[in-house]
Amino acid sequence: MKKISLQWRITLMTAILLCVTCVVMNCLIIYSGKHYMDVIGSGISAYSSNDASRESGSGKSDEKVESSADADSSGESFNPENADLNHELTIIVDSAQESFGLTGWCITAFMTLLGGVLAYFVTGHALKPLRTFTSQIEMVQPNNLSDMKISEDVLPEFQSFSKSFNSMIRRLDEGFSAQRQFTGNAAHELRTPLALMQAQMELFAQEHPVLRPETRDFLKLLQEQTERMSQMTKTLLEMSELRSVPCEDEIELAPMIEEIYTDLAPVAEEKGVSLKCEGNARMIGSDTLIYRMLFNLTENAIRYNRPDGVVTISIFKDEKFIQIRVEDTGFGIPEQYRESIFQPFFRVDKSRSREHGGVGLGLSLVWEIAALHGGAVTVEKSSEAGTVVLVTLRR
Repeated sequence: MKKISLQWRITLMTAILLCVTCVVMNCLIIYSGKHYMDVIGSGISAYSSNDASRESGSGKSDEKVESSADADSSGESFNPENADLNHELTIIVDSAQESFGLTGWCITAFMTLLGGVLAYFVTGHALKPLRTFTSQIEMVQPNNLSDMKISEDVLPEFQSFSKSFNSMIRRLDEGFSAQRQFTGNAAHELRTPLALMQAQMELFAQEHPVLRPETRDFLKLLQEQTERMSQMTKTLLEMSELRSVPCEDEIELAPMIEEIYTDLAPVAEEKGVSLKCEGNARMIGSDTLIYRMLFNLTENAIRYNRPDGVVTISIFKDEKFIQIRVEDTGFGIPEQYRESIFQPFFRVDKSRSREHGGVGLGLSLVWEIAALHGGAVTVEKSSEAGTVVLVTLRR
């Protein structure tokens, strides 16, 4: 029952109520109809008997004339000369009662069906504001909270809900804005000391070319970790500033992917990974952000691929959406991690991520960029033969 829509629930309840009402009403009508038919039949029978007794003393000529007249006006069933008048009259009344009852039940079934159909369409029309309300709610995304306000000019039953929903959206937007502002401010504040640390370590390495092995290893570790922190702050700053980036560029995806392949060619050649591209499409968005999204996905597919593997980007389009599939021949992603990989700082294999210099923000940035363009990114399928990441974007 929980899986049935509200419209069907109202329709079924209305049909059941209408059916019960019609059955009760039909039973009462049939009972009263049969009762009065019996009364009418008894009255006719008594009247016919009295009329026959009064006419028994009359002359033959008058009897013949009246008999002929009664036969012509009343029909054969009401002929007073017929000895079986009461029996035939009973048969006629019983037949009329059966026909009356059958007709009543047919009318009941028809009215129940008609009432159910009418209830379905009437409730559908009555629930139309709820469907509109639902479609508006489904359009809410983390990146458009400030622009999403549900109209409060609705039915009285939805006004309180609309006000509460708008208040919740406003609080969420304020919370996300404060979070983005804090992230941006923290990233800005970290950039300067990290850049200074990098410069000082590079200067120290140049001024001291001859170092003990343990000092050289320690200095290298510091440089690697400082570089990771610099990449992290850069990505956090990009994520905090996503909403301020205009998405009005006309983008042709195939040439952009070829450019990404060119930029990542050294990494692919190092692992012996082949790069392929299929299809093309045009869309409106931020050229910089779409490039970064596809770059991150392609770089992940190369770095976590098998030696001599293949990375294929396929583009499909329809009237409303563009689907971009990034397929690799890597080791796959465990099923329990296929949604978590798009969360900030999440890494399936931390040791491998550190080996490749990852900080756990690349796929999170991909998710943010896809959401900003009215789309989504998911792991479509993954196994030991490879992984397919699907990006769906509005055209």
